[in-house]
Amino acid sequence: MNTKSGKRGPLAVAARKDRNRKIAIQAAIALVLVALVVAIGISVSRKSSDNKAEQTAVPTTTESTAAPSVLTPDGAIRIGDPAAKVVVSAIEDFQCPACKQFESMTGPTLSDLVASGTVAVDYSPIAILDRMSSTNYSTRAANAGFCVVEADKAAWPAWHQAMFEAQPKEGGAGLTDDRLVELATAAGASDPDVAQCITSIRYGTFVGSNTQTVLAGGVSSTPTIRVNGVQLRNPTPDALRAAVTAAAAQQ
Repeated sequence: MNTKSGKRGPLAVAARKDRNRKIAIQAAIALVLVALVVAIGISVSRKSSDNKAEQTAVPTTTESTAAPSVLTPDGAIRIGDPAAKVVVSAIEDFQCPACKQFESMTGPTLSDLVASGTVAVDYSPIAILDRMSSTNYSTRAANAGFCVVEADKAAWPAWHQAMFEAQPKEGGAGLTDDRLVELATAAGASDPDVAQCITSIRYGTFVGSNTQTVLAGGVSSTPTIRVNGVQLRNPTPDALRAAVTAAAAQQ
């Protein structure tokens, strides 16, 4: 008996409909999965771009490669008698917690020695801890120091002390430019050009090159304190006074 026929039976038709329905469902699921993958990819890409932008964001600058005119030949800020026979060199980073500790403990002794005419102090603000802030704070702070001393050297000691007292924690954004300007103004450097110098990071390029020069001279950490070129390993007030006395006796 011949079972083939040009017409399909009810079971065959139902099977075909069921098969088509399954294919349609599978196709729909595939489209949803593709759309989901694309959406996730776009979201990850945007998040990555946003994170990269946050990590690389740095202040807009109008930098000058020139050094401030009031510096010593080796790029330091000299406070005290320009012709002093004993010179204490203080190499610091404004983001450095150990520098804050040094200034809190030994800074008053340095100030007394300068006031007595015994020594001059050569301050060298460098930037080795930019990685510890999200805004290159070490560079911005050192730049602000050069802006202050260029405008009014007499304002430097008070500003320098205030900067360490207001030192921000590592890992954050650091003090804002507006706050740096406020500290400069409070210390006596109120010339309008100081604010422009700070916000434009005028000496940013110099800070970078001077930092490399200082590091090439054997400095590996901050603070580095030297008395007539000889490094003081434990710069306590008593050790500093003893080193200064010894250096003066050799003159």
